[in-house]
Amino acid sequence: MLDGSNGVLTALFWSVITIGCYAVARVIHARWRAWWSSPLILAPLSVGLLVVLLHTGYAAYIKGTHWIALMMGPATVAFAIPLYEHRETIRRHWPVLLAGVAMGSTMAIGTAFLLASWLDLPTALRASLMPRSTSTPFAMAVSGDIGGLPELTAVFVIITGVSGAALGELMLRWMPLRSSLARGAFLGMGAHGAGVAKAHQIGEEEGSIAGLVMILAGCFNLMMAPLVALMMG
Repeated sequence: MLDGSNGVLTALFWSVITIGCYAVARVIHARWRAWWSSPLILAPLSVGLLVVLLHTGYAAYIKGTHWIALMMGPATVAFAIPLYEHRETIRRHWPVLLAGVAMGSTMAIGTAFLLASWLDLPTALRASLMPRSTSTPFAMAVSGDIGGLPELTAVFVIITGVSGAALGELMLRWMPLRSSLARGAFLGMGAHGAGVAKAHQIGEEEGSIAGLVMILAGCFNLMMAPLVALMMG
């Protein structure tokens, strides 16, 4: 049984376990390429199973792996690189991208707020749910700003991304989205990171557009955070 009493050993153990589970999940996903083999599903499930089997509390686990969550800060800043690399695409299509990102983000936040209100969820849980439709670094930052629980928001992001990528692939078969711009934006806005991975499987341009839309949506959500916090207050 592992607990927080032996801090350094516990931190090292859970850090290695978390990274190892993700690495193994990537290998499995490269072999099967199915929605169920996504590292976003397999890695959390594997770590969660080990946490339960070893009777480790959440406080002990997060104490040993909090440095991984802190890496979300540099990851968020690093998103500036693809924005710079795709500046020509933004310059050519900025009206469409701006309108799509603004509408998609507003609908995602609005529907999450209405659903949480209808279910009468606690304020902290409601705030954790609202940023679910953007990539994890942005979502956790927004969640913390509006009074949510960033770790719980990460779970909602994973659920949204995996289900969005799986359903998005099916929807593209009957939706009249023929341009790479439309298909990439659809997956990047609806399923963020998992959608970007799925878009890259469809085509290189779709993947690039999906990644760009995902980043723009994250920036839009960060700018909307004060307004969302005011609305919830």
